[in-house]
Amino acid sequence: MAEKHATSLEQVPPGEKGGAFPPFDQTTFASQLVSLVIFFVALYMIIARLAQPQIGGILAARKAQIADDLAKAERNREQSDSALAAYEKQLAEARNRAQTVANETRDRLNAAAEKSRRALEDKLNAKLAEAEKTIAATKTAAMANVRGIATEAASAIVQRLTGAAPAGAAVDAAVADVLKR
Repeated sequence: MAEKHATSLEQVPPGEKGGAFPPFDQTTFASQLVSLVIFFVALYMIIARLAQPQIGGILAARKAQIADDLAKAERNREQSDSALAAYEKQLAEARNRAQTVANETRDRLNAAAEKSRRALEDKLNAKLAEAEKTIAATKTAAMANVRGIATEAASAIVQRLTGAAPAGAAVDAAVADVLKR
């Protein structure tokens, strides 16, 4: 057996088949298996004692952070929902106030326009009444002039046609009679 082991350690020239692959060499297999078990148990102990608590702490911290972030997100969502509701309420109130102000302004302007229209109508009616008085006075004056003009014209026509001047009273009576009709 010592020979086999010695041959596996000897240098094999290139191109020649040598001994078995060292991990599969049956002479060292048992010691390798024991070394592997010892190493695995040592590694497990190190991980179980040192790494696992740290990893567990990290996972717990991450879980707590995630839960905290979710709680904050929920609080923020509730705050934004309440802020949105308050905004919509204020917007509705502002619209109502604007509608009320618009209605009041429209009513006030309509009343002012109606008052202005009435004042203008009153002014125009006063001017119309004054104009009618002026027209009546002018008509009366014109009618008085018409009587005089008609009397003079009738007297001139009769004098031309007959050659003699008619009596003033007769001409006045004839003009008055025609004007009455």
